[in-house]
Amino acid sequence: METVLSYRGKAVSREDVAFIRALIAKNPADSRRKLSVKLCEAWNWVQANGQPRDMVCRSLMLELERAGYIELPAKKQNPSNPLVVRKKPDPPCIDQSPIEGVLSGLPAPVICQVRRGPLEQLFEGLIEHYHYLGYCRPVGEHLKYLITIGDRPIACFSWSSAPRHIGCRDRFIGWSPAIRSKNIHLIIYNSRFLLLPWVRINHLASHLLAKMARRISRDWQEAYGHPVHFLETFVDTERFKGTCYRASNWIHMGQTTGRGIHNKTHKPTRSIKDVWGYALDARFREKLCR
Repeated sequence: METVLSYRGKAVSREDVAFIRALIAKNPADSRRKLSVKLCEAWNWVQANGQPRDMVCRSLMLELERAGYIELPAKKQNPSNPLVVRKKPDPPCIDQSPIEGVLSGLPAPVICQVRRGPLEQLFEGLIEHYHYLGYCRPVGEHLKYLITIGDRPIACFSWSSAPRHIGCRDRFIGWSPAIRSKNIHLIIYNSRFLLLPWVRINHLASHLLAKMARRISRDWQEAYGHPVHFLETFVDTERFKGTCYRASNWIHMGQTTGRGIHNKTHKPTRSIKDVWGYALDARFREKLCR
């Protein structure tokens, strides 16, 4: 079958276009959202947790309309986008007195997954005001963690869907573009890692990375219905050396190009970052390349 358009790993044929046109004609009173849900059901196009890929399907239908293949019904409403006017997290009011010592002499750190929980606002405030990149709402699958000693926060992690293409990572794994598009959800990205500035505990960073590695796949399975087999992160070489990742047995896979996904100049426009990876399974290549 001839492919007329490919979007987010979905190849659309002329037969698919004819089916979508018939779906629209058969349901003239349906909104764009209802049409996308029905199309997801017809195609069995679902996320790993079984939910319809509604937003991706809507974007695909818009691409088909822009290309002249289909004509969608007029929008029934234009809801405001809360992310456009989203208020930045407030500074957290917490004890900032120093926490110092050695791990063996302190209570064990407790890791708490806080997404959609009562501590999420505290997490966002800490990232916004103490991480050099600030807080940015993650897109796609993601989890947020707050680490405490006693009742005091000491660190934050956020994990997100991995970037679709990182050259050095893809060469390290050895997968093809087609396999990568199907299995990219089995990799996640450590998008934020913050140790609060008043916390000075020897070897804390590598200790927390090891604890996270032991539980993250189980948490992902519970939240999204699939495990993860590989972790990755970027380290800004102008600011950091990646010492804690090296100490935690992460592997240096190479560097980014500094161009970003929308850069058409083929010249670096942002800082070069080291790319580090960590396998959660000795058979990670086999599982990622299926």
